[in-house]
Amino acid sequence: MIDVQDVSKTFTLHNQGGAVIPVMSGASLRVAAGECVALVGASGAGKSTLMRMIWGNYLAASGRIMVGGLDVARAAPREIIALRRETLGYVSQFLRVVPRVPTVEVVAEPLLRLGASSAEARARAEALLARLNIPERLWALSPTTFSGGEQQRVNIARGFVHGYPALLLDEPTASLDAANREVVLQLIEDAKARGAAIVGIFHDEAARDRLCDRVVDVTGFAGVA
Repeated sequence: MIDVQDVSKTFTLHNQGGAVIPVMSGASLRVAAGECVALVGASGAGKSTLMRMIWGNYLAASGRIMVGGLDVARAAPREIIALRRETLGYVSQFLRVVPRVPTVEVVAEPLLRLGASSAEARARAEALLARLNIPERLWALSPTTFSGGEQQRVNIARGFVHGYPALLLDEPTASLDAANREVVLQLIEDAKARGAAIVGIFHDEAARDRLCDRVVDVTGFAGVA
């Protein structure tokens, strides 16, 4: 489902004479349906860079990134938008939403973009918000006013409201108490059981041991100057 082959990435420092910094070279991994793979490595090793290339935010300098039959490394923007709408979900550490949009609408939006009815999308959003222990009195408020843990749970609800065939998870259990951490772990296990291919960054070692079928150390993909 996710197939990364011989991917490299460089950054150009335009404010420093156009210096080119190689940050990743020869990155390769495959993630099958129903499999969860953890990216590991020291801070700055390239875990987030690789995730952002799979998501399509960073353009790979070379190589191939196949997600659901689309090569993200060469895809047009409209193809990446369609991939994110239908196939590839992403749960980041930080919630980025339009201010003043109610929380239930933030969570329901991915389903609405796919053509679900307002009633269906809202019901699914409300069920996830309840499961993640977001008080009902907050559902009509903008999540931009919430605590960090509440915002993270809204992010998780939004990322799991549609049954994406592939998922990218960036520290999904960070900032969560034990009860909500368990809910999130169960959501990820449910996604694996229905066949989602998952790539994640898990500094929570117990969560990684419970969820992940294997780990990939990105240190071996470090760029060479």
